[in-house]
Amino acid sequence: MANLLRKSLIQCSDSLPPFSGNPNTNTSLAGICLSSAVGQSLNLRAQRLRRRYDCPARRRVRFEDEGEDEDYGHNEQVARLESYTQAAVGEALIVHAAVGGENVEVLIFKGFSSCLSYATSPDPSRSVLPARAVIKSIDRIKGPFDPSNIEYLEKGITWESFNFPK
Repeated sequence: MANLLRKSLIQCSDSLPPFSGNPNTNTSLAGICLSSAVGQSLNLRAQRLRRRYDCPARRRVRFEDEGEDEDYGHNEQVARLESYTQAAVGEALIVHAAVGGENVEVLIFKGFSSCLSYATSPDPSRSVLPARAVIKSIDRIKGPFDPSNIEYLEKGITWESFNFPK
C-alpha cells in the first residue's frame, strides 16, 4: 500500500519529492495526489469485492424450444378469449380443447392464459394452444380461480354459442 502511494505521489508531482520535510512545499498538490491514490486503492478493493459476487456471463432466455414442430402457429380463438376476459370483471374461463387427439385444459383470466395440462411457454407472445387446436367447450367461472372451490357461472358452452360483446 505504501509503495502504491509513493508511486502515485511521484507520478502526480514530478518536481517535489514525496513527504518532503520542507515547510515551503506546496502540500495541496501532494494532498490531492495522496487522496487520489487512497481513493483508487479503495476503489480497487470495492471492485474486487463486487467481482466476487457478480457473474461476468449473463444468461439469455431462449424462447425457441428445440425440437418443436414448425406448424405451431398462433391461435386466434385463444387471443379472442383473452381479450374477452380483460373486459369481463370477476370472470375466468376454462377452455377444453383437443390438440392432436389429446385433451387439453386452458385457464384464461384477465387477458392471460395458462395451460393446466402441460407446461406453459415462458414467451408471452406465444399462444398457449397451437393453431391446429380445436376448442370443444368453454366453462365460465367466477374469478379469481380457486381450484378447490370452482363456482361455475355457465358450463359446456360451444365456441359457436359463446356470447362475445359487440
